[in-house]
Amino acid sequence: MAADFSGQNLRGRSFKGQNLEGADFSYADIKGTNFTNANLKNANFSYTKTGLNARWAIFFPMVLLLFLGLLSFFAYIANYLILLIISHSLDPIIIACTTLILLGTFFISTISKGLETGLKIFAIVGAIAVIFSAGIKPVPAFTGAATGVLIVAVAILGSVTVAGAIAAFNKATAIIISIFVIIAVVISVLTSYLKFISTTFGIIFITITTIIAMSVALFNICIGNQAIKRNKKYSWIYNIAIALTAIGGTSFRNSDLTNSSFTNAVLKNADFRKANLTHTNFYLVKMLDYAQVEKTYLENPQIRNLLVTRQGSNENFNYKNLRGVNLKGASLIDASFIGADLSEADLQDADLTRAKLVQTQLNGTDFTGAILTGAFIEDWNITTDTKFDGVRCEYVYMRLPTPDNPDPHRKPDNRQEVFADGEFGDFIKPVFDTLDLYHSQGVDPRAIAISFKQLAENHPEADLRIVGMEVRGEDKFLLRAKTAAMADKSELSAEYFDTYNQIRGLPEREIKLLLAEKDNQIRRLENMVMTALERPSFYSNVEQVGFMTNNPGGFSVGGSVDGDINNVQGENNQQRVSNKSSSFNLQGAQFAGGLVNADTVNAEQIGGNITNYSTEQRQNLAEAAAEIQQLLNQLGQSYPTATTSQKMSVVAKAVDEIENNPTLKARVIGALKAGGTEAFKELIDHPLVNILLASIDGWQEAE
Repeated sequence: MAADFSGQNLRGRSFKGQNLEGADFSYADIKGTNFTNANLKNANFSYTKTGLNARWAIFFPMVLLLFLGLLSFFAYIANYLILLIISHSLDPIIIACTTLILLGTFFISTISKGLETGLKIFAIVGAIAVIFSAGIKPVPAFTGAATGVLIVAVAILGSVTVAGAIAAFNKATAIIISIFVIIAVVISVLTSYLKFISTTFGIIFITITTIIAMSVALFNICIGNQAIKRNKKYSWIYNIAIALTAIGGTSFRNSDLTNSSFTNAVLKNADFRKANLTHTNFYLVKMLDYAQVEKTYLENPQIRNLLVTRQGSNENFNYKNLRGVNLKGASLIDASFIGADLSEADLQDADLTRAKLVQTQLNGTDFTGAILTGAFIEDWNITTDTKFDGVRCEYVYMRLPTPDNPDPHRKPDNRQEVFADGEFGDFIKPVFDTLDLYHSQGVDPRAIAISFKQLAENHPEADLRIVGMEVRGEDKFLLRAKTAAMADKSELSAEYFDTYNQIRGLPEREIKLLLAEKDNQIRRLENMVMTALERPSFYSNVEQVGFMTNNPGGFSVGGSVDGDINNVQGENNQQRVSNKSSSFNLQGAQFAGGLVNADTVNAEQIGGNITNYSTEQRQNLAEAAAEIQQLLNQLGQSYPTATTSQKMSVVAKAVDEIENNPTLKARVIGALKAGGTEAFKELIDHPLVNILLASIDGWQEAE
């Protein structure tokens, strides 16, 4: 049974590393509570309050008191500088001028451009001032620079302290404490230099000192306040202040908060670093900006706001990391998620009307009950783990709109039709189990054919079947293959492109030998790719029209070569079945290729050449083939043929043997001229015959 801590005072308690799955902490006071490394799956933290424990709540007032001392010290330095300026000695004047130039430069540049820029300008101006002054008086120059550095350090520390006080308490408390600090500084100045109060010089002296001290204090209040508001110019101060306040706050560091809920919780001074926040509910939480959230998706202020309000309509989340976020019921109308990662996100009942989901990662995303009407789903990456149960969708677009085509590739195609309830899931299902091999430049049809064939042979369990080809632009090509449901598409893609890139780098002769080694399916696939490249409208999207091999490790190429079919990405086109029938008298006919029955066929050749040989020609073919068969068998027994290079080595030895035997060479050439390469090949039963015939392909012309 899950633990029940609802409504309890748990301040300062430690649950470090404990299994608290499903526990109820609703309405509990968990200030300073330690949940580091705890299992908090499905836990309920609704209406809880995080924050500093009692000891750390005293810490920041003490820091502000330290700040008081530093400002008093600053006031002393300011007095010292004034005394130096009014003196008639050159050394003090150099010290005072160097310090004041550096301070003025730092304050002005920091307020206008930010802390990082202020420090850079401070360093540059300081270096110039020191170098210039050092030529006159080195010691006073470096003394002035050191004084300036000290005062700047005090100013930065004061800003961090004010920002931390705002984060730990609230803005009003921080300002009140800072005002008391300023008053204390003024009193300190007046007390220290009371003996000068009766003179005109003393009044001017104390007034200037007080103004300088108050200016620094106000600078700290201003910068600290801007930093805690997440002004990018002061991000350093914000990060330091939040890190300090989180030290004594509620810790969820490295905890597992999967499916937990913080609805309406106050989360200031909480530490979520490296926590698992998959499907964690942050709806309507308060003060999340004051929590430490490094190494989580909460680092992005836009995402934090989206999770708290669940209002993201018309916003741009392109290329953002939204993996595992909980956006159940969120309003995301017209939102853009181009290239974003929404894998494992909870989008149940979310309104994604007209949302741009182009190239969005959606592995394991839950769209149950979501609205997807009018969404743009070009190249979105869905998988078998993406849930579409009960999705409400009347139509979608397969492409982004352009000025020339504001309504691109609508599905259903008939603009008078819409998807009925439950139809969208059936429409999108066929593209789940596909391997998309996208070639971004320099398409090589031969390398594609060889690489895909080799991938199919290496992974017969993947059941690879080509279901689509698409040309994009001038030098981009997509080969889409259907796979078995459990196939590792990442591994298949990596292996394919490793082979593809290696083959593209081979010399022409080696590619020809590699092509010769493979069967005719390589040639057919190569021709299909070339057809697709030459005619961009070409594409195939049926599973078993075309050819396939039933051999282990074989692959099938599905599709028609109808040039009039539209080019589609991820569409549910049904298999076309020809309505034509054949009624031919085929008795006694000879066929070299096969029968074709299709509505439209566009191919250079269907079938093959039919040749009738004389008795003498058949005898010469058989004798030459028998000798080559015997030679290959002998060499195959003497040398290994496991790898491609070993096979080529054996073929090279066979070519040498034939060339060293003029009678055999003449017989082979004669057989090739009389019967042709294909006929000669059919008479030799050896796996190296294709490579051998490719190697001696030029003998006929030479003779």
